Amino acid sequence: MKALLLLLLLAQLCSASVPEREKDPEYWRRQAQDTLRNALRLQRLNQNVAKNLILFLGDGMGVSTITAARILKGQLQHGQGEESLLEMEKFPYVALAKTYNTNAQVPDSAGTATAYLCGVKANEGTLGVSAGVTRDRCNTTKGQEVTSILRWAKDAGKAVGIVTTTRVTHATPSAAYAHSANRDWYSDGEMPPDALEGGCKDIARQLVENIPDIEVIMGGGRKYMFPKNASDVEYPHEEKHRGTRLDRRNLVQAWHNAKPPGKVAKYVWHRRELLALNLSRVDFLLGESWHPGVP
Repeated sequence: MKALLLLLLLAQLCSASVPEREKDPEYWRRQAQDTLRNALRLQRLNQNVAKNLILFLGDGMGVSTITAARILKGQLQHGQGEESLLEMEKFPYVALAKTYNTNAQVPDSAGTATAYLCGVKANEGTLGVSAGVTRDRCNTTKGQEVTSILRWAKDAGKAVGIVTTTRVTHATPSAAYAHSANRDWYSDGEMPPDALEGGCKDIARQLVENIPDIEVIMGGGRKYMFPKNASDVEYPHEEKHRGTRLDRRNLVQAWHNAKPPGKVAKYVWHRRELLALNLSRVDFLLGESWHPGVP
């Protein structure tokens, strides 16, 4: 009986409607600014402007995971446990950020990526949009797009890049450039007919079109860039690695074509190709392996 009541409570929490104020991106931005102002009043911080910023993200690496890693490190290296310290715990400043979904008790990579890259909380399974967007409903997307720190940096004249061990179209990196009602719409081959008819773009296409001047893009999932059933360059006889695009487009070629005249753009799919590049003579780099990464 207790287990049934617990399940009913969790179901109620997960299905609870999102308050109207949480659908407004400005609600989250005002909250963030208030938090920053309060923090700045507590201590005198170094307020110099950083020249560069690199954001490392361990998917799912919350407080409990870090605690387990710290204990394991101590046990393996020092015969200790909790007394050990990870290198990042030696930094002079450490902060915590809440990256929950607006409509789910347990968050997913899409809504959380939207939180830490765009500063706005979103519904579970949605990317780069406000909580006004319902998962799978293409017609709720227009006008609800939110911008990311990558876009802000690019607009400020900075060079930007995305490097990931999973697909470049996966939820975690794609919130930096995409706006989608479903994190799984990697190519148009994964999209339902109503979404295609509604004019929504798949995530791989948005990678090429939304911010065409991203200097570095490296990760997995190249099959989403090529026409359906096109053979893979590395595994030509394996069906699971063939292209998935229904529109028959070659997005790698589209990526090349979008570059300004006089700029050098290089596409690589193997380590030896990457190492052979003279990076001082390359303006744009796209590197994609076949590996789809985490599910």
